[in-house]
Amino acid sequence: MSTKAPTEEDILRPINTLTKKYFILYGIAALGLGAFLVAWAYQLQKGLIVTGLGDWGSGGGATWGLYIGAFIWWVGVAHGGIILSAAVRLLGMDRYMPIARLAEMTTIGGLSAAGFYILVHMGRPDRMVTSVIGHYHITVNNSPLVWDVTVITAYFVLSATYLGLTLRYDISRLRDDLPDHFEPIYKIMTLGYTEKEDKIISRMVWWLAAAVIIMAPLLLHGGVIPWLFALLPAMPAWTGGIQGPMFLSIALMSAISGVIIISYAFRRAYDWDHIITDDIFRGLLLWLGFFTLLFLWFQLQFVLNGVFLGPLAKAHAAEAKLANPLYQGAMTMIFLTLVYIFLQGIRPSLFSKKRALIASGAILTGTLTEKVLFVVEGFLHPVFTIYDATPGAYFPSVIELLSLVGTTALVALLFLNLSKLVPVVELHAVEHMRGDHEHEATESEVEA
Repeated sequence: MSTKAPTEEDILRPINTLTKKYFILYGIAALGLGAFLVAWAYQLQKGLIVTGLGDWGSGGGATWGLYIGAFIWWVGVAHGGIILSAAVRLLGMDRYMPIARLAEMTTIGGLSAAGFYILVHMGRPDRMVTSVIGHYHITVNNSPLVWDVTVITAYFVLSATYLGLTLRYDISRLRDDLPDHFEPIYKIMTLGYTEKEDKIISRMVWWLAAAVIIMAPLLLHGGVIPWLFALLPAMPAWTGGIQGPMFLSIALMSAISGVIIISYAFRRAYDWDHIITDDIFRGLLLWLGFFTLLFLWFQLQFVLNGVFLGPLAKAHAAEAKLANPLYQGAMTMIFLTLVYIFLQGIRPSLFSKKRALIASGAILTGTLTEKVLFVVEGFLHPVFTIYDATPGAYFPSVIELLSLVGTTALVALLFLNLSKLVPVVELHAVEHMRGDHEHEATESEVEA
């Protein structure tokens, strides 16, 4: 543990400094987003036919592909991020306070990317107005997908409120050290603020955190989204009560991995070794290992049920899943990561931040691959046989692959912009850590 006490100056460093590396990274992210926007413009001109998607069994073999798989994955990252932050506040996990706001921002970024995928996959963005919003009172009662959009929108509002409330305290106390050119934004964010509201906001944030924890298995990534798949008996690759817990485990795995990578980036860029400590990375890796173990167990349950006890259609789907080289590669990658996490827990000398980054990258790659395969294979093995004689195969097109680059760049730009506007580490975290340092120093003096 670092002997250096964190200060307000530390958490203000990203706001008050501009480096060459920052502009280079910003340029790369902007280029990545721009490349996808060009690809999307081409898709809007020519239609979804330019992707690898097509009608069932013809010209693609699946009507959904990487767009929906990545959509589910980004929603999982978002839901897992806010669950992680809520757990820190609700369960008093003070050890992780320095990364709580990064997790909240990850939620905003993940939901933004997921919402973008909805627009892209609809073919024509105006359909969001004409088909969903314009006839919402009808579609909400007839379309499970509209329920999905409703839950994600409500969740975005909840997460933004959650983040906004915690920022009021920091901005009001650090205002003299914040850039003057953002004064109009700060005024809006602290509108009507008085110190009397601190206790009220603290209580509100606690209840919001409690709501997030309760909603996670019911409405969020353990609820509405897996229900959309699990309740379709015509798709044996999707059905089953295991989907909810599996989706939730993937959400937490992906979010923890994402937070590890983002935390490492900020720690290295702004010399935050004494704020985002090695102890935080070790703890996050252990949690990652726990949820990875759950995920692999859920996968085993699904596969065993399909191969040995399931109906014939489910058996075919499970066998095809096991035979897919991409699935085998993803599961191997995730399993080896779990082995590393287990071994470094037994032998701490195996831990390093670079290995934690590699483990996080492996988990993100593995979960994304599993989600895309989950969506695609659900269409390839339906219980009806009308398309059996129609050839077709699916592989993501360049435009779809660019969507991953674009949405990742979108999230990166969000962090790059927010880091120049507000503190990405809470003032409460700094105050708490400074108090711990002072307490330890006092104890050392007494012992001496």
